[in-house]
Amino acid sequence: MQRQQEITHWLETLSPGRHFTLAPASADASFRRYFRVSYADGETQIVMDAPPSHEDCKPWLRVQQLFADAGVHVPQVLATDLERGYLLLSDLGSETYLPVLTSESAPVLYGDALDALIGLQAASQPGQLPDYDEALLRRELDLFPEWYLGKHLGVNLDDRQRQVLEKTFRRILDVNLAEPRVYVHRDYHSRNLMRIAHPDLPNPGVIDFQDAVYGPMSYDLASLFKDAYIEWDEALVIDWLVRYWEKARKQGLPIREDFGDFYRDYEWMGVQRHLKVLGIFARLYHRDGKDGYLKDMPLVLTYLRKACHRYDGLHPLLRLLDQVHGNDVKSGLTF
Repeated sequence: MQRQQEITHWLETLSPGRHFTLAPASADASFRRYFRVSYADGETQIVMDAPPSHEDCKPWLRVQQLFADAGVHVPQVLATDLERGYLLLSDLGSETYLPVLTSESAPVLYGDALDALIGLQAASQPGQLPDYDEALLRRELDLFPEWYLGKHLGVNLDDRQRQVLEKTFRRILDVNLAEPRVYVHRDYHSRNLMRIAHPDLPNPGVIDFQDAVYGPMSYDLASLFKDAYIEWDEALVIDWLVRYWEKARKQGLPIREDFGDFYRDYEWMGVQRHLKVLGIFARLYHRDGKDGYLKDMPLVLTYLRKACHRYDGLHPLLRLLDQVHGNDVKSGLTF
């Protein structure tokens, strides 16, 4: 409540005499909160509340500038108070992709999202964002045994199981690190893409990009099409990926010449992401008391199991998943 009062005073200082109301707009998995400022003349703006003790606005501002320079439709920065952790931003609206994605709308909406992604990737330069290197990819993988297996399932792996997991992690990292490298949003999915209906503004609006890195080219595609919050028929996804692959090649991006190689990268990148996501969702529940993501775990596990079943190098992980979920069936798969 105190911070909301501070925000109100800050806005009054920025626009003396201008009447407005302040209402919660959204919250995310971090400590950031967002408020919508509604003025009497109909204009709306967004305040990001990022308590300095928990969040740093500077990475967000750095990425916002890079993405804006690349032509991505991100919120404009209207005012800042970095000492207290407040940003005043343009309002991209309240309609994310998620509730408006249907079989009819998806081709256009995803087409727009892929065009924006290709534009972002085409602007990529090394040294501008943190590297999505082996250490970071590995830290993310380690969330799976610590939080999903240990805290959520209460599973203590034996030595053999730990060896299986370690060998699998090594295989995953080898594939991930061999990919071409570009700017990576890192959460490019239906809840972070805003549907922009205004004819003079580009779709989509892109938010929650502060954790962007320079890393594997297929990562944002895995976020988009292996989305934890919505599932599509695999044949449809492959068609969208082919369209992306063709456009990326025409744009001159450093994409694999063979679509099969590109698709394998995409699948293995999805495995890395889903192991991480299971760990994060478990941590949000057990550490932070946020249970809203528990219902999304089954779809994440479905993506993970499908990919593990498809590739021989991931069969040991599939067998391990069967064991920890009490479904240790005779699958014919061996370690």
